[in-house]
Amino acid sequence: MQDDNAPKQEPPAPEPAPAPQAAAAPPQTAGPAQEPAHPEPKAVSVPAEKKPEPSILGNVLLFGKFDASDVVVRDVGMARYIDVSPIAVPHTGGKHSNKPFARAKMSIVERLINGMMRTEDFTGKKIKAYRAVENAFSIVHQKTQKNPIQSFVDALQNAAPREEVTRLQYGGISVPKAVDVAPARRVDLALRNLCQGALESSHGSKKSIEECLADEIIAAAKNDVNCHAVAKKEEIERVAASAR
Repeated sequence: MQDDNAPKQEPPAPEPAPAPQAAAAPPQTAGPAQEPAHPEPKAVSVPAEKKPEPSILGNVLLFGKFDASDVVVRDVGMARYIDVSPIAVPHTGGKHSNKPFARAKMSIVERLINGMMRTEDFTGKKIKAYRAVENAFSIVHQKTQKNPIQSFVDALQNAAPREEVTRLQYGGISVPKAVDVAPARRVDLALRNLCQGALESSHGSKKSIEECLADEIIAAAKNDVNCHAVAKKEEIERVAASAR
């Protein structure tokens, strides 16, 4: 009998089953190399373009008739002092008075209206001068088929003198000397001569003040020497040329 105390041998543990192997890929035949497929681009939503909203100032018409947004001032020096910003009613109530160089911020049409009030016929009569300028602009538009504001600006540039005469004192002798005219003064002189020419031509004439002012603006815009404002400019520059 074998000894019962002899150590018993345990049966060996079962070996784990081998993992299944992947099937071998089929052999590739020789041929052109295939490029990897690119992913399809995703559709991107593009926001619709917003239409530009019309400017509020661009719709403002002078006297409710004339557009000032396309008016061009060719003279670079006078451009700072000719305000053609859109305005419906050219009347500021004198808020620019007693301020240095505040006239440059005032509408050039309102300055024309104020210039028409320089004589006894229109002194203090702002409404009368306002209607005269409004009717004159309508006549200019009917005769020329152009923007009357542009015609008025061209008239100012043609009627503005570039040179004038001043007096220099040498001891007890006064000598004339030609000097250049400042741009602000050029605008002032052109406005004054246009208004004076319209008022002088209306005296003793059957034409109304509106027609006289319209004819003065049209003639000055064409640089006609028969116009009072242009003739006055030529006279001032001729005297200045002799005093150089």
